[in-house]
Amino acid sequence: MHDADSQADSDSSLHRKKTGSKKIEDLEVKDAQLIFQTVWHELEQEKGSENLKFPAEIFWLNGAPGAGKGTQTEFIMEFRDLTEKPIIVSELLKSPEARKKIDAGLLAGDREVTKLVLRTLLSPEYESGAIVDGYPRTKSQVECLKLFHNRLSELRGKYLGTLQETQFPKPRFHIIMLFIDEEESVRRQLLRGQRSIAHNAEVEASGVGDKREVRKTDLDEDAAHLRYKTFKESTYDSLTTLRQLFHYHFINAHGTVIEVQQRIIQELKYQSSLELDEATYDRISSIPLADKLSLHARQLLVHRLDSYEKFHSELFDRVVRLVKSKFIPIVEKHSISGLAYINSEDSLFDDPLAIAILIDVFTERGFTAVVDIRRMEVPSRIDPKSYEIINRVKKVYRVRINFPGSKIRRG
Repeated sequence: MHDADSQADSDSSLHRKKTGSKKIEDLEVKDAQLIFQTVWHELEQEKGSENLKFPAEIFWLNGAPGAGKGTQTEFIMEFRDLTEKPIIVSELLKSPEARKKIDAGLLAGDREVTKLVLRTLLSPEYESGAIVDGYPRTKSQVECLKLFHNRLSELRGKYLGTLQETQFPKPRFHIIMLFIDEEESVRRQLLRGQRSIAHNAEVEASGVGDKREVRKTDLDEDAAHLRYKTFKESTYDSLTTLRQLFHYHFINAHGTVIEVQQRIIQELKYQSSLELDEATYDRISSIPLADKLSLHARQLLVHRLDSYEKFHSELFDRVVRLVKSKFIPIVEKHSISGLAYINSEDSLFDDPLAIAILIDVFTERGFTAVVDIRRMEVPSRIDPKSYEIINRVKKVYRVRINFPGSKIRRG
């Protein structure tokens, strides 16, 4: 069984030999946003947006060459009660549709691979869950996977509370990485090649059984090392960026098959205990993600500052003058540490808009400002009859200002 990258590479090489040109490969689009939007639009045109119903749970399986993906896939399926065959990217690239495109000179790049994977996931048999073997493998594909998850979350929010709610479940992505070091990978690749050759010779002699496909990289030590290097520098490094986003299962694939399976069980059980219940997820999903809030922060800041000047110019001017006269002199004294705390009792800040202006002004100038309003009771007067101490509430606006401090060379 070829992996997706080696299959695509061999097809690309074949095409270049036929055409004598390498320009087609250089023209492949690498912008993940553009790739995903194009693929999604094509799927909407083919299926209709209301029919883009993907599995509730998807396991994205990758691993080092020789790590045992084929061996462990069936075990993972059994453990998670997945009944349909895995989606193997290298097999998708052998489909008549993919071959037709490749033969026409359209290389199986990130866009084509992404579309093949997403279209296959739309098959009804994968409704309850699926394993995808061999995707993502490039930086662009990793970014497409992030965009895919975001789009599924948006669809969940769109149909939440409607009759179609159950058809658009909360997306649960699992990244499974079966890892072995380079020495073990090369050893296993070459051993697989030797065993395949011996098996094929036995089949040929007896006439019983099916021959196994022998990878060229399983016969050449240098090629095996190169295949591992490609995995480590392209696939592995790209997938590690998903640790903070999805359930990331790093599996040490050294040892026996049984030992590796025990590690898989422990890892999947642990991660399952961390997953949010559907109702819990729906409850909090209306709160925007942090990266969404910061996506257009600069444009919104400029818009707010311009609106202060246009509609609240007097208050804007008073805040700016106060910053220059009272705040900046204190900030300058803390230029080495890059951190200053300033207390103010100025009644100007009784207006919440003045606080917003203060924060935005500092932000525009490269500072980070946080305002904390503290209310303290202080003695005001004594009641002449009861001699009771009458307190008043004093507001103190405590402003924390962060900025890059000075780096003083020492020694």
